[in-house]
Amino acid sequence: MENFVVSARKYRPANFKSVVGQQHITTTLQNAIKNNHLAQAFLFCGPRGVGKTTCARILAKTINCENRGEDQEACGTCESCLSFQNNASFNIYELDAASNNSVDDIRNLVDQVRYAPQKGQYKVYIIDEVHMLSNQAFNAFLKTLEEPPKYAIFILATTEKHKIIPTILSRCQIFDFNRIQIKHIAEHLQYIAKEESVDYEDEALRLIAAKADGALRDALSIFDLIVTYSAGKKVTYQETIANLHILDYDYYFKVVEALLAGNIADTLLIFDEILKKGFDGHNFVVGLAEHFRDLLVVQDSATVNLLEVSDEVKANYIEQSKASSQSFLLSALSIANQCDIHYKSSKNQRLHVELALMKMAKIPAALSLAALAVEDSKKKA
Repeated sequence: MENFVVSARKYRPANFKSVVGQQHITTTLQNAIKNNHLAQAFLFCGPRGVGKTTCARILAKTINCENRGEDQEACGTCESCLSFQNNASFNIYELDAASNNSVDDIRNLVDQVRYAPQKGQYKVYIIDEVHMLSNQAFNAFLKTLEEPPKYAIFILATTEKHKIIPTILSRCQIFDFNRIQIKHIAEHLQYIAKEESVDYEDEALRLIAAKADGALRDALSIFDLIVTYSAGKKVTYQETIANLHILDYDYYFKVVEALLAGNIADTLLIFDEILKKGFDGHNFVVGLAEHFRDLLVVQDSATVNLLEVSDEVKANYIEQSKASSQSFLLSALSIANQCDIHYKSSKNQRLHVELALMKMAKIPAALSLAALAVEDSKKKA
């Protein structure tokens, strides 16, 4: 039986052009290689799962490639590239600072730096989770980082840049990795689904991308989970929301429809149905606030692109936003926000949410009365 390889490993980028959503980093690195302006110490920082270690490995592979192309990509076929791909390269060292964070570990690394590469131009030292090094280890590393041999390049990677001492930061060329946009993650998931011959619904992949919160590795892990659940047949929207325990858009559309009609009974019944399905009241309130925000966003053609959903769902948002006044949405959003802030301190959390929903249901009537009062005052004037 063939061993299963998770998508995050199977489809890990092997060159700069296959890195997702970090073009500002890859372009800079390629230009540095082309113009021979490589720094001797790099610091790659950013959230988890956005490609820091991957880019470090690609850079290490590319600068030692014997037959680099004009686009500064590694050939993948020379002896250096093949040894890298087989984890047999003597020019690339990876150190996990989370488990090797003592002074002795850094001294061993510094001792290795003294020896020039037997073959190839550079020896590359990748130190992952570098913020986990002790202060003594950082201090032991300072001199080597400031004046390394010309053949040595250090690439430090961290998710917590603020924990690194300023003397280390001042010796490194710093690259800030961004959270990857939902659109780019969804496009990458589509590519993988096609490669694996898995049918999919666009909205399901977009939902996975949104749930990943900018981390491609998280998105690939969720994708593998949904594919396994569907026995590798099809990734559907309904199966995705069931697995990730996410409330469907339809519930929020129904709630807002009942609120606009001022129907308290229907609003409370829908909320009761949501609770019976095992959803948390706090998550519902947060999701409802986001729904109000999205309705406000689609009311203006200039901001409609801020809504990252499928065209079908976007059409539903636009239709409901036409029936919702800006005053209603802003008032409801304010109530939902207050409910969110005080939810955890409430003794009766269900009643806390229900009270907020009842207040929202009375907003249309209050706005109508306010409008009538303004008209009356105009007539009297």
